Amino acid sequence: MKRLKKFLNNLFKEDGFILVDANKIEHLIGAPIKNPPIKLKLLDKSLHYKLLILPDLYFGEAYTDGSAVIENGSLTDFLEIAMKNIRRGNTSNYAAVIKKLMGIFNYVTKFNFAKKSKSNVVHHYDISEKLYDLFLDKNRQYSCAYFKNENESIELAQKNKMNHIIKKLNLKPNLKVLDIGSGWGTLALEIAKQSQCEVLGITLSENQLEYSMKKAKELNLQNQVRFELVDYRQLNEKFDRVVSVGMLEHVGKKFYGSYFNAVSKFLNDDGVALIHTIGSVMTPRDPHPWISKYIFPGGYTPSLSELSKSIEKSNLIIADMEVLRVHYSHTLRNWKNRFLGKKQEVLKMFDERFFRMWEFYLAGCEMAFKWGDQVVFQFQLSKELLSTPNTRDYIY
Repeated sequence: MKRLKKFLNNLFKEDGFILVDANKIEHLIGAPIKNPPIKLKLLDKSLHYKLLILPDLYFGEAYTDGSAVIENGSLTDFLEIAMKNIRRGNTSNYAAVIKKLMGIFNYVTKFNFAKKSKSNVVHHYDISEKLYDLFLDKNRQYSCAYFKNENESIELAQKNKMNHIIKKLNLKPNLKVLDIGSGWGTLALEIAKQSQCEVLGITLSENQLEYSMKKAKELNLQNQVRFELVDYRQLNEKFDRVVSVGMLEHVGKKFYGSYFNAVSKFLNDDGVALIHTIGSVMTPRDPHPWISKYIFPGGYTPSLSELSKSIEKSNLIIADMEVLRVHYSHTLRNWKNRFLGKKQEVLKMFDERFFRMWEFYLAGCEMAFKWGDQVVFQFQLSKELLSTPNTRDYIY
Protein backbone atom coordinates (compact mmCIF):
# COMPACT_ATOMS: atom_id res chain seq x y z
CA MET A 1 0.00 0.00 0.00
CA LYS A 2 2.92 2.35 0.72
CA ARG A 3 4.12 1.97 -2.88
CA LEU A 4 0.66 2.71 -4.29
CA LYS A 5 0.33 5.80 -2.10
CA LYS A 6 3.78 7.07 -3.15
CA PHE A 7 3.00 6.39 -6.83
CA LEU A 8 -0.32 8.27 -6.64
CA ASN A 9 1.18 11.24 -4.79
CA ASN A 10 3.89 11.51 -7.45
CA LEU A 11 1.21 11.42 -10.14
CA PHE A 12 -1.35 13.82 -8.67
CA LYS A 13 0.38 17.21 -8.72
CA GLU A 14 -2.83 19.15 -9.46
CA ASP A 15 -5.82 18.61 -7.16
CA GLY A 16 -6.26 15.31 -5.31
CA PHE A 17 -8.58 12.97 -3.42
CA ILE A 18 -8.88 10.70 -0.38
CA LEU A 19 -7.93 7.07 -0.99
CA VAL A 20 -9.58 4.56 1.33
CA ASP A 21 -7.70 1.27 1.07
CA ALA A 22 -9.21 -2.20 1.46
CA ASN A 23 -8.29 -2.09 5.18
CA LYS A 24 -10.50 1.03 5.53
CA ILE A 25 -7.48 3.27 6.18
CA GLU A 26 -7.67 6.76 4.63
CA HIS A 27 -4.75 8.29 2.70
CA LEU A 28 -4.46 11.85 1.41
CA ILE A 29 -3.47 11.90 -2.27
CA GLY A 30 -2.30 15.23 -3.70
CA ALA A 31 -3.97 18.44 -2.52
CA PRO A 32 -7.74 18.13 -2.97
CA ILE A 33 -9.52 21.33 -4.06
CA LYS A 34 -13.08 20.09 -3.56
CA ASN A 35 -14.58 20.22 -0.05
CA PRO A 36 -15.41 17.57 0.96
CA PRO A 37 -12.80 15.82 -1.20
CA ILE A 38 -13.67 12.98 -3.54
CA LYS A 39 -13.15 9.57 -1.93
CA LEU A 40 -11.98 6.51 -3.82
CA LYS A 41 -12.72 3.40 -1.77
CA LEU A 42 -10.97 0.12 -2.66
CA LEU A 43 -12.86 -2.98 -1.54
CA ASP A 44 -10.38 -5.57 -2.83
CA LYS A 45 -6.85 -5.88 -1.41
CA SER A 46 -5.47 -7.06 -4.75
CA LEU A 47 -6.06 -3.51 -6.07
CA HIS A 48 -3.25 -2.30 -3.79
CA TYR A 49 -0.76 -3.75 -6.29
CA LYS A 50 -2.90 -4.00 -9.44
CA LEU A 51 -3.39 -0.23 -9.57
CA LEU A 52 0.36 0.20 -9.20
CA ILE A 53 1.17 -2.21 -12.04
CA LEU A 54 -1.47 -1.46 -14.68
CA PRO A 55 -4.09 1.12 -13.63
CA ASP A 56 -5.15 1.59 -17.27
CA LEU A 57 -6.77 -1.86 -17.16
CA TYR A 58 -7.44 -2.61 -13.51
CA PHE A 59 -9.13 0.63 -12.47
CA GLY A 60 -11.76 0.25 -15.18
CA GLU A 61 -12.28 -3.38 -14.20
CA ALA A 62 -12.57 -2.46 -10.51
CA TYR A 63 -15.13 0.27 -11.18
CA THR A 64 -17.11 -2.06 -13.45
CA ASP A 65 -17.12 -4.87 -10.87
CA GLY A 66 -17.93 -2.54 -7.98
CA SER A 67 -14.66 -3.15 -6.12
CA ALA A 68 -13.71 0.54 -6.55
CA VAL A 69 -16.36 2.96 -5.28
CA ILE A 70 -16.38 6.75 -5.60
CA GLU A 71 -18.00 8.94 -2.94
CA ASN A 72 -18.44 12.74 -2.66
CA GLY A 73 -18.47 13.00 -6.43
CA SER A 74 -19.04 11.13 -9.66
CA LEU A 75 -16.84 8.95 -11.83
CA THR A 76 -16.52 11.91 -14.20
CA ASP A 77 -15.29 14.12 -11.34
CA PHE A 78 -12.62 11.59 -10.44
CA LEU A 79 -11.51 10.97 -14.02
CA GLU A 80 -11.32 14.72 -14.62
CA ILE A 81 -8.80 15.03 -11.79
CA ALA A 82 -6.89 11.94 -12.96
CA MET A 83 -6.65 12.98 -16.61
CA LYS A 84 -5.68 16.56 -15.71
CA ASN A 85 -2.66 15.05 -13.98
CA ILE A 86 -1.84 12.26 -16.43
CA ARG A 87 -2.59 14.24 -19.61
CA ARG A 88 -0.65 12.64 -22.48
CA GLY A 89 1.83 10.75 -20.31
CA ASN A 90 1.95 7.18 -19.02
CA THR A 91 0.42 6.45 -15.65
CA SER A 92 3.54 4.56 -14.54
CA ASN A 93 6.72 2.96 -15.85
CA TYR A 94 5.26 -0.45 -15.00
CA ALA A 95 2.18 0.36 -17.07
CA ALA A 96 4.26 1.60 -20.01
CA VAL A 97 6.25 -1.63 -20.17
CA ILE A 98 3.21 -3.90 -19.76
CA LYS A 99 1.18 -1.97 -22.35
CA LYS A 100 4.10 -2.25 -24.77
CA LEU A 101 4.27 -6.02 -24.25
CA MET A 102 0.49 -6.30 -24.64
CA GLY A 103 0.67 -4.19 -27.79
CA ILE A 104 3.37 -6.42 -29.29
CA PHE A 105 1.33 -9.52 -28.44
CA ASN A 106 -1.82 -8.06 -30.02
CA TYR A 107 0.08 -6.97 -33.12
CA VAL A 108 1.62 -10.41 -33.62
CA THR A 109 -1.50 -12.47 -32.85
CA LYS A 110 -4.50 -10.40 -34.01
CA PHE A 111 -5.43 -9.83 -37.63
CA ASN A 112 -8.52 -7.86 -38.69
CA PHE A 113 -9.31 -9.97 -41.74
CA ALA A 114 -12.87 -9.81 -43.07
CA LYS A 115 -14.30 -12.47 -40.74
CA LYS A 116 -12.58 -11.05 -37.65
CA SER A 117 -13.62 -7.50 -38.57
CA LYS A 118 -17.24 -8.61 -38.75
CA SER A 119 -17.09 -10.26 -35.30
CA ASN A 120 -15.51 -7.11 -33.84
CA VAL A 121 -18.34 -5.02 -35.27
CA VAL A 122 -20.99 -7.38 -33.93
CA HIS A 123 -19.37 -7.24 -30.45
CA HIS A 124 -20.13 -3.54 -30.14
CA TYR A 125 -22.71 -2.40 -32.67
CA ASP A 126 -25.16 -5.29 -32.53
CA ILE A 127 -25.63 -5.25 -28.74
CA SER A 128 -29.11 -3.67 -28.79
CA GLU A 129 -30.56 -0.92 -30.95
CA LYS A 130 -32.71 0.15 -27.98
CA LEU A 131 -29.52 0.87 -26.03
CA TYR A 132 -28.22 3.29 -28.67
CA ASP A 133 -31.59 5.01 -28.91
CA LEU A 134 -31.24 5.97 -25.24
CA PHE A 135 -28.26 8.26 -25.77
CA LEU A 136 -27.63 8.97 -29.47
CA ASP A 137 -29.40 11.68 -31.45
CA LYS A 138 -32.58 10.74 -33.26
CA ASN A 139 -30.62 9.82 -36.40
CA ARG A 140 -28.35 7.40 -34.53
CA GLN A 141 -25.08 9.07 -35.42
CA TYR A 142 -22.38 7.30 -33.45
CA SER A 143 -19.38 9.46 -34.31
CA CYS A 144 -17.89 12.81 -33.35
CA ALA A 145 -20.24 15.76 -33.79
CA TYR A 146 -19.16 19.27 -34.85
CA PHE A 147 -19.87 21.93 -32.21
CA LYS A 148 -19.82 25.54 -33.36
CA ASN A 149 -20.15 26.25 -29.66
CA GLU A 150 -19.99 23.71 -26.84
CA ASN A 151 -23.55 24.38 -25.65
CA GLU A 152 -25.21 23.33 -28.90
CA SER A 153 -27.55 20.35 -28.72
CA ILE A 154 -26.22 17.01 -29.91
CA GLU A 155 -28.84 17.03 -32.68
CA LEU A 156 -27.61 20.36 -34.06
CA ALA A 157 -23.94 19.42 -33.68
CA GLN A 158 -24.46 16.16 -35.57
CA LYS A 159 -26.27 18.05 -38.33
CA ASN A 160 -23.29 20.45 -38.42
CA LYS A 161 -20.96 17.46 -38.82
CA MET A 162 -22.87 16.05 -41.79
CA ASN A 163 -23.06 19.43 -43.51
CA HIS A 164 -19.33 20.01 -42.94
CA ILE A 165 -18.44 16.65 -44.51
CA ILE A 166 -20.85 17.08 -47.41
CA LYS A 167 -19.33 20.47 -48.25
CA LYS A 168 -15.84 18.95 -48.22
CA LEU A 169 -17.02 16.28 -50.69
CA ASN A 170 -17.96 19.10 -53.11
CA LEU A 171 -20.84 17.09 -54.57
CA LYS A 172 -22.31 17.58 -58.04
CA PRO A 173 -25.47 15.98 -59.51
CA ASN A 174 -25.27 12.37 -60.72
CA LEU A 175 -22.01 11.49 -58.95
CA LYS A 176 -21.52 8.00 -57.50
CA VAL A 177 -20.72 8.06 -53.78
CA LEU A 178 -19.44 5.24 -51.55
CA ASP A 179 -19.88 5.37 -47.76
CA ILE A 180 -17.48 2.87 -46.11
CA GLY A 181 -18.82 1.87 -42.71
CA SER A 182 -22.21 3.50 -43.22
CA GLY A 183 -23.55 2.74 -39.73
CA TRP A 184 -27.27 3.32 -39.47
CA GLY A 185 -27.25 5.01 -42.87
CA THR A 186 -27.79 8.61 -41.77
CA LEU A 187 -24.92 10.23 -43.71
CA ALA A 188 -25.62 8.25 -46.89
CA LEU A 189 -29.29 9.27 -46.74
CA GLU A 190 -28.41 12.91 -46.01
CA ILE A 191 -26.05 12.98 -49.01
CA ALA A 192 -28.90 11.69 -51.18
CA LYS A 193 -31.33 14.27 -49.77
CA GLN A 194 -28.93 17.18 -50.37
CA SER A 195 -27.77 16.11 -53.82
CA GLN A 196 -28.80 14.14 -56.88
CA CYS A 197 -26.07 11.60 -56.25
CA GLU A 198 -26.27 7.82 -56.26
CA VAL A 199 -25.03 6.45 -52.92
CA LEU A 200 -23.86 3.02 -51.77
CA GLY A 201 -23.41 2.43 -48.04
CA ILE A 202 -21.55 -0.67 -46.85
CA THR A 203 -21.51 -2.09 -43.32
CA LEU A 204 -20.59 -5.28 -41.45
CA SER A 205 -23.51 -4.99 -39.01
CA GLU A 206 -26.68 -6.84 -39.93
CA ASN A 207 -28.71 -4.73 -37.51
CA GLN A 208 -27.43 -1.53 -39.07
CA LEU A 209 -28.07 -2.84 -42.58
CA GLU A 210 -31.68 -3.71 -41.78
CA TYR A 211 -32.27 -0.33 -40.14
CA SER A 212 -30.64 1.60 -43.03
CA MET A 213 -32.70 -0.16 -45.69
CA LYS A 214 -35.88 0.50 -43.70
CA LYS A 215 -35.05 4.23 -43.40
CA ALA A 216 -34.28 4.51 -47.11
CA LYS A 217 -37.69 3.05 -47.87
CA GLU A 218 -39.42 5.36 -45.37
CA LEU A 219 -37.77 8.39 -46.99
CA ASN A 220 -38.56 7.09 -50.50
CA LEU A 221 -34.85 7.11 -51.34
CA GLN A 222 -34.38 3.41 -52.12
CA ASN A 223 -33.88 4.15 -55.82
CA GLN A 224 -31.09 6.60 -55.00
CA VAL A 225 -29.44 4.89 -52.00
CA ARG A 226 -28.59 1.24 -51.52
CA PHE A 227 -26.95 -0.56 -48.63
CA GLU A 228 -24.95 -3.79 -48.63
CA LEU A 229 -23.47 -6.11 -46.00
CA VAL A 230 -19.95 -6.34 -47.36
CA ASP A 231 -16.34 -5.79 -46.29
CA TYR A 232 -14.68 -2.93 -48.16
CA ARG A 233 -11.96 -5.33 -49.35
CA GLN A 234 -14.56 -7.37 -51.23
CA LEU A 235 -15.97 -4.46 -53.23
CA ASN A 236 -14.97 -3.83 -56.84
CA GLU A 237 -16.63 -0.68 -58.16
CA LYS A 238 -15.59 2.84 -59.17
CA PHE A 239 -16.90 5.99 -57.49
CA ASP A 240 -16.59 9.75 -57.82
CA ARG A 241 -16.63 10.28 -54.07
CA VAL A 242 -15.69 8.09 -51.10
CA VAL A 243 -16.59 8.98 -47.52
CA SER A 244 -15.78 7.06 -44.35
CA VAL A 245 -16.72 8.28 -40.87
CA GLY A 246 -15.57 6.50 -37.72
CA MET A 247 -14.57 3.30 -39.49
CA LEU A 248 -10.78 3.57 -39.86
CA GLU A 249 -10.39 3.07 -36.08
CA HIS A 250 -11.51 -0.54 -36.60
CA VAL A 251 -9.18 -1.31 -39.52
CA GLY A 252 -6.09 -2.14 -37.44
CA LYS A 253 -2.63 -0.79 -38.18
CA LYS A 254 -1.56 -3.86 -40.16
CA PHE A 255 -4.21 -2.97 -42.73
CA TYR A 256 -3.76 0.79 -43.29
CA GLY A 257 -2.02 0.06 -46.58
CA SER A 258 -4.86 -2.19 -47.73
CA TYR A 259 -7.44 0.37 -46.64
CA PHE A 260 -5.96 3.36 -48.48
CA ASN A 261 -5.11 1.23 -51.51
CA ALA A 262 -8.80 0.30 -51.60
CA VAL A 263 -9.85 3.95 -51.37
CA SER A 264 -7.48 4.73 -54.23
CA LYS A 265 -8.88 1.81 -56.25
CA PHE A 266 -12.47 2.95 -55.67
CA LEU A 267 -11.83 6.55 -56.76
CA ASN A 268 -12.08 7.73 -60.35
CA ASP A 269 -9.12 9.82 -61.48
CA ASP A 270 -10.83 13.11 -60.58
CA GLY A 271 -12.50 11.68 -57.45
CA VAL A 272 -12.39 12.96 -53.87
CA ALA A 273 -12.43 11.07 -50.57
CA LEU A 274 -13.19 12.34 -47.06
CA ILE A 275 -11.88 10.14 -44.23
CA HIS A 276 -12.99 11.04 -40.69
CA THR A 277 -11.24 9.08 -37.93
CA ILE A 278 -10.21 9.25 -34.29
CA GLY A 279 -6.48 9.71 -34.02
CA SER A 280 -3.69 10.49 -31.59
CA VAL A 281 -1.55 13.64 -31.48
CA MET A 282 1.31 11.56 -30.07
CA THR A 283 3.83 9.27 -31.69
CA PRO A 284 2.51 5.71 -32.24
CA ARG A 285 1.64 3.95 -29.00
CA ASP A 286 -0.28 0.92 -27.87
CA PRO A 287 -4.08 0.87 -27.51
CA HIS A 288 -5.76 1.39 -24.15
CA PRO A 289 -5.99 -2.12 -22.62
CA TRP A 290 -9.42 -1.67 -20.98
CA ILE A 291 -11.05 -0.25 -24.13
CA SER A 292 -9.52 -3.02 -26.25
CA LYS A 293 -10.69 -5.75 -23.88
CA TYR A 294 -14.24 -4.59 -23.14
CA ILE A 295 -15.43 -2.08 -25.75
CA PHE A 296 -13.63 -2.14 -29.11
CA PRO A 297 -11.72 -5.39 -29.71
CA GLY A 298 -9.38 -4.91 -32.65
CA GLY A 299 -9.68 -1.12 -32.45
CA TYR A 300 -6.72 1.24 -32.69
CA THR A 301 -6.46 5.02 -32.91
CA PRO A 302 -3.56 5.92 -35.19
CA SER A 303 -1.01 8.70 -35.06
CA LEU A 304 -0.72 11.02 -38.03
CA SER A 305 2.66 9.55 -38.95
CA GLU A 306 1.16 6.06 -39.28
CA LEU A 307 -1.56 7.24 -41.66
CA SER A 308 0.45 9.63 -43.81
CA LYS A 309 2.88 6.91 -44.92
CA SER A 310 0.07 4.63 -46.07
CA ILE A 311 -1.70 7.49 -47.85
CA GLU A 312 1.46 8.43 -49.72
CA LYS A 313 2.15 4.83 -50.76
CA SER A 314 -1.39 4.49 -52.16
CA ASN A 315 -0.75 7.37 -54.60
CA LEU A 316 -3.33 9.56 -52.90
CA ILE A 317 -2.78 13.26 -52.21
CA ILE A 318 -3.71 14.86 -48.90
CA ALA A 319 -5.59 17.74 -50.51
CA ASP A 320 -6.71 19.12 -47.15
CA MET A 321 -6.68 18.09 -43.51
CA GLU A 322 -8.46 19.31 -40.38
CA VAL A 323 -7.94 18.33 -36.75
CA LEU A 324 -11.12 18.47 -34.68
CA ARG A 325 -9.99 19.13 -31.11
CA VAL A 326 -12.31 18.67 -28.10
CA HIS A 327 -15.39 18.20 -30.35
CA TYR A 328 -15.52 14.52 -29.38
CA SER A 329 -15.27 15.43 -25.69
CA HIS A 330 -18.43 17.53 -26.05
CA THR A 331 -20.08 14.70 -28.02
CA LEU A 332 -19.26 12.12 -25.34
CA ARG A 333 -20.41 14.44 -22.57
CA ASN A 334 -23.83 14.65 -24.23
CA TRP A 335 -23.99 10.87 -24.76
CA LYS A 336 -22.87 10.16 -21.20
CA ASN A 337 -25.40 12.53 -19.62
CA ARG A 338 -28.22 11.00 -21.66
CA PHE A 339 -27.05 7.48 -20.79
CA LEU A 340 -26.86 8.24 -17.05
CA GLY A 341 -30.30 9.85 -17.19
CA LYS A 342 -31.77 6.63 -18.60
CA LYS A 343 -30.29 4.29 -15.99
CA GLN A 344 -33.58 2.52 -15.23
CA GLU A 345 -34.18 1.84 -18.94
CA VAL A 346 -30.62 0.45 -19.26
CA LEU A 347 -31.14 -1.82 -16.25
CA LYS A 348 -34.27 -3.26 -17.84
CA MET A 349 -32.04 -4.50 -20.69
CA PHE A 350 -28.77 -5.19 -18.84
CA ASP A 351 -27.39 -5.39 -15.30
CA GLU A 352 -25.57 -2.98 -12.96
CA ARG A 353 -22.19 -4.25 -14.13
CA PHE A 354 -22.99 -3.38 -17.76
CA PHE A 355 -24.23 0.05 -16.69
CA ARG A 356 -20.99 0.82 -14.81
CA MET A 357 -18.90 -0.53 -17.70
CA TRP A 358 -20.57 1.81 -20.19
CA GLU A 359 -20.45 4.74 -17.78
CA PHE A 360 -16.69 4.16 -17.51
CA TYR A 361 -16.38 3.89 -21.31
CA LEU A 362 -18.25 7.14 -22.01
CA ALA A 363 -16.74 9.17 -19.15
CA GLY A 364 -13.22 7.84 -19.73
CA CYS A 365 -13.30 8.65 -23.43
CA GLU A 366 -14.76 12.09 -22.71
CA MET A 367 -11.75 12.90 -20.54
CA ALA A 368 -9.28 11.35 -23.00
CA PHE A 369 -10.48 13.80 -25.65
CA LYS A 370 -10.49 16.70 -23.16
CA TRP A 371 -7.11 16.18 -21.49
CA GLY A 372 -5.33 13.35 -23.31
CA ASP A 373 -3.97 12.66 -26.78
CA GLN A 374 -7.22 11.86 -28.62
CA VAL A 375 -8.51 14.04 -31.50
CA VAL A 376 -10.34 13.53 -34.78
CA PHE A 377 -8.58 13.77 -38.14
CA GLN A 378 -10.49 14.69 -41.30
CA PHE A 379 -8.48 13.89 -44.43
CA GLN A 380 -9.59 15.13 -47.82
CA LEU A 381 -7.86 12.89 -50.37
CA SER A 382 -7.62 12.98 -54.15
CA LYS A 383 -5.53 11.65 -57.03
CA GLU A 384 -5.13 14.95 -58.83
CA LEU A 385 -4.13 18.38 -57.51
CA LEU A 386 -7.13 20.09 -59.11
CA SER A 387 -9.87 17.66 -58.05
CA THR A 388 -11.05 20.20 -55.46
CA PRO A 389 -11.17 24.03 -55.58
CA ASN A 390 -7.94 25.81 -54.74
CA THR A 391 -9.35 27.64 -51.68
CA ARG A 392 -11.65 26.61 -48.84
CA ASP A 393 -14.37 29.10 -49.81
CA TYR A 394 -16.65 26.28 -50.98
CA ILE A 395 -16.52 24.72 -47.49
CA TYR A 396 -17.10 27.86 -45.44
